Amino acid sequence: TVLESTKGKYQSAHIPPDVATCKACLSELFDPSDRRYRYPFINCTDCGPRFTVIEGLPYDREKTTMRKFAMCPDCLAEYTNPLDRRFHAEPNACPVCGPRVWVTDRAGRKIETQDPLALVIKALKEGKIVALKGLGGFHLACDATNEKACQTLRERKRRPAKPLAVMVPDLERAREVACLSPEEEELLASARSPILLARKKRPFPLAERVAPGLEIIGLMLPYTPLHHLILKEGAFLALVMTSGNLSGEPICYENHEALKKLSPIADLFLLHDRDIAVGIDDSVVRVVEKRPLLVRRARGYVPEALPFPCEKSVISFGPHLKNTFTLTRPGEAFVSQHLGDLENLETVSFALKVRQHFEKLLGTEAELAACDLHPDYLSTFLARAYASERNRPLLPVQHHLAHAVAVAGEHRLNPPFLGLILDGLGLGPERELWGGELLLVKRNSFERVGHLVPVPQPGGDAATKKPWRMFLSYFRTGGLGGLKEALTFLPKGLASEAKLVWQMLEKGLNCPLTTSLGRFFDACAAALGLCYENTFEGQAPMVLESAALRASQRMVWEPALNGLKFDLRPLFAKLVRLVTKETTENLAYAVHLTLVKGFKELVWTAAQRYGLTQVVLGGGCFQNLILTTALKRELEEAGLEVYLP
Repeated sequence: TVLESTKGKYQSAHIPPDVATCKACLSELFDPSDRRYRYPFINCTDCGPRFTVIEGLPYDREKTTMRKFAMCPDCLAEYTNPLDRRFHAEPNACPVCGPRVWVTDRAGRKIETQDPLALVIKALKEGKIVALKGLGGFHLACDATNEKACQTLRERKRRPAKPLAVMVPDLERAREVACLSPEEEELLASARSPILLARKKRPFPLAERVAPGLEIIGLMLPYTPLHHLILKEGAFLALVMTSGNLSGEPICYENHEALKKLSPIADLFLLHDRDIAVGIDDSVVRVVEKRPLLVRRARGYVPEALPFPCEKSVISFGPHLKNTFTLTRPGEAFVSQHLGDLENLETVSFALKVRQHFEKLLGTEAELAACDLHPDYLSTFLARAYASERNRPLLPVQHHLAHAVAVAGEHRLNPPFLGLILDGLGLGPERELWGGELLLVKRNSFERVGHLVPVPQPGGDAATKKPWRMFLSYFRTGGLGGLKEALTFLPKGLASEAKLVWQMLEKGLNCPLTTSLGRFFDACAAALGLCYENTFEGQAPMVLESAALRASQRMVWEPALNGLKFDLRPLFAKLVRLVTKETTENLAYAVHLTLVKGFKELVWTAAQRYGLTQVVLGGGCFQNLILTTALKRELEEAGLEVYLP
């Protein structure tokens, strides 16, 4: 796993990601005659914890959190035998010498029991919520078929609508919960074992509160022996397995921290004494056109090196929301795990801790720091502090350019190329609010060659939480009538605030212009009565996509393009005028298909004008399956080479 250093100042090491339990270990786990029968920490050289237990390099037991467990003679014999499957398996252990599990109540009092797992299974079957310590941190678990348990978890976690991930025992059960392609099944059962976003099976056999209002479910298979034991012995169809954290904070991965923070949520705690070196969430993946598109890159993927043709060591501090950082050294780049939104001290502290961990493991310190162009992002503050403390140059990079070159970097694509970047917000060079951009990327510069027609974003950032604000903006600028007509589309309780927002729009007060496609999705979701408040980022676009997936009829309208400017106001006007005449689902689908047609024309026109054939698609809106799949196909049929993240 670890190579000798050839680069002098760098520790040349390939640090392995954590690996889901292999078939050989599973066979032993459920074999009553095996000495590791029902042992929750069984592993070998082919599977088990890696990144989450490594504290330093080279990767040997003394530099992992397993060093406090001295191997018994049997384990040591395996560890030192070159012919054994556990030869130099650093986390090697057994019930005699290795980590143990125990159960406590929410006050941290140990509950005496001969079988902690049986106690946990009983609690889950009774509708209780259990905090389970896993591989990279804690999960909050409950029975995914129990509507009341799911609702209680939502109330206690203050997570009213954001979908909850579920874990199913095996592929057979996965097929009962979701409609799966061969590629999706392969990904689910892979050693990376991510959360897969897939289409719900109808009728849906789990509680509706798992993913309310959505056609998409996030599911995964067990990836630790502990998970396998609980799901198999409890005969569960599925368990909710959501990150063990307070809303907006990083995942808890230490026992004392979990007991302190999760006790208002969990009824019971299943703890163990194998310490976690660094917290890491489950990865989230969606399959697009038969290949994986990473929505959240974390466990199973991190800290794998990505090939990267750069001779300098650079640290890039990432965006404000869904933050990650990237550290490069000659020839390779290391992207951190998902760190969360930099909205509170806990997440910032976690980000700093993970960065220091990476620097220590890689034995590298950056010569250059890069950050987002937005001066008020916390990631930008962190980058400034880093550059100042170490006397390093700081390079601000425009948000959408970063999206484009990130995709190009993954595919080793050389400029010039086109980048269609669609998201919620990124600051433009003149402090404009961008989010629907067509960029021409050259070797040392970029040019914004096309974009959505800007509309006001009333209240600035306030509009991101309240989709009905963007509804009012598009309604007014689309010439659909006055406030009286607009109010007929909104709940009565919003009338007084809507009047104030309408006045802001009339007077142009705190209404910066935006070209964001994310905000257009918000406006459409509100127009169709699907979502008036985003209780989590991306809620309105997700609900709109799910409505479109239920459509029974395909309608496409004519997009309004003027050269390389795409005006969404006529599309919005068409939608509003048909609200009472057509089903919500068919209208939601028509919005998606018209966007695809418009963006295809936009990109094709630019490709012809600049003589280019390569286009990258980037930004959060490309997590939308309909938009991404259809647009990629359209562009490829037109003869363009299309690259996705």
